[in-house]
Amino acid sequence: MRAMGKTRRLMSLGLCGAAVTAALAVPAAHAAPGEQGERGHRPAWELTETGTDARFRGLAAVSRDDAWVAGSRGTVLRTADGGRHWRDVSPPGAADLEFRDIEAFDRRRAVVLAIGEGEASRVLRTDDGGATWTESFRNTDARAFYDCLTFFDSRHGLAMSDPVDGKFRILSTSDGGRNWKVLPDAGMPAARPGEAGFAASGQCLVSSGSKDVWLATGGADTARVLHSGDRGLTWSETASSIPAGDPARGVFGLAFRDRRHGIAVGGDYRADQASPDAAAVTGNGGRTWQGATTPPPAYRSGVAWLPHSRSAALAVGPTGTDLTLDGGRTWRTVDTGSYDTVNCVADGGCWAAGEKGRVARLG
Repeated sequence: MRAMGKTRRLMSLGLCGAAVTAALAVPAAHAAPGEQGERGHRPAWELTETGTDARFRGLAAVSRDDAWVAGSRGTVLRTADGGRHWRDVSPPGAADLEFRDIEAFDRRRAVVLAIGEGEASRVLRTDDGGATWTESFRNTDARAFYDCLTFFDSRHGLAMSDPVDGKFRILSTSDGGRNWKVLPDAGMPAARPGEAGFAASGQCLVSSGSKDVWLATGGADTARVLHSGDRGLTWSETASSIPAGDPARGVFGLAFRDRRHGIAVGGDYRADQASPDAAAVTGNGGRTWQGATTPPPAYRSGVAWLPHSRSAALAVGPTGTDLTLDGGRTWRTVDTGSYDTVNCVADGGCWAAGEKGRVARLG
C-alpha cells in the first residue's frame, strides 16, 4: 500500500487443537507463558534461532516440523526439523527485494511474493526446496503495487495489487504459480479514495475451499472486506467494523476456518496510536461483520484459527499474542512478544514470525 510510505512498503502446536485450547485457557494467575499451569504444561511460543535479523512478514506452515518464512532483504528460510535448524534458501540476487508473502505446498514447493511499485513486485517459485528459484511474474505496470497472494490448492492461486484505474487488480495462476495473468476487472467494485491493501502479514488476501477468497482493505474512510465466490472474477463488498479513516488504519489480516466463519484483525499500525475495535467476526462468509465485544488491546496484523477447533484462534502483532475461545468475540493477551504473522496447519503445527529474525513455534 503506497499511502503508508516507505515504512509500510518496506514495512505449533504438538497437542491437538482441543488440548491446546484448554491449556491456553488457564488463567494468567495460574500459569505464565512457558510455565506449568494447573492443567500441566502450558503451550507457549518457543523462539527458534534463525541466524538473521530480517523481518519476516511472510510465513507458510506446512506441518509441525516444516515451515517457510520470507522477509526483508530478499530473505527466505526453511526448516524441516521444527525450527531446530533453518536453511537459508534465499533466491540469488534478491537482496533488494522485500518479500511479504509466501505460500508453500510442501517442503519442496513454494511461491514467494515481493512487493513494491512497478518491477519491485515479483513472484518467484521453487520446486526443489529453495535450491533454485524461477521468476514467474514481474510487474511492468508502474501503477500496480502487489501486496498478498493466496492459493486454493496446489494449482490455483491469486495475487492482489492496490487499485489500478480505480479498482483492485487481481492476478491469477492455474499451474501452481508458474504462469500468471491479470483477471478482468469488470466484476470488481470501485475502490474508495485512498483505499489499498496492507502488506503486513501475507493475510490481506486469503482463501477457503476451492473458490472462495476474501480481500482486506484500509486507508480510506471505511475498512472493507471484499469477497469472491468464483476465484476472483466477481466480488461483493462489505464494510467492516474495524476503524479506518486514515492511511495507517484498516483491516490488516483475515482468517477463515471455512467459507462462512471468519475473523478480521487490524487497527492503526503506528505504535503511538490507539487501535480500538481491532477485531471483527463473521458467520455468513463476510456478508456482515460484527465487532469483537472484547477486542485485542492493540493493533494486530495476523490471525489464525487453531487446528481442529471451531472457536479458538490466535491474533498477533508487535505488542503481543491474543487468544479467543469464542470465535473472535472476546480476546485476552497470552504473550507479549512481537510477531507480525501467524499460521497453523492441520497436524497441530502453529508458527509465528516477525521482526529481528523472530520465528517461533507453539509447543
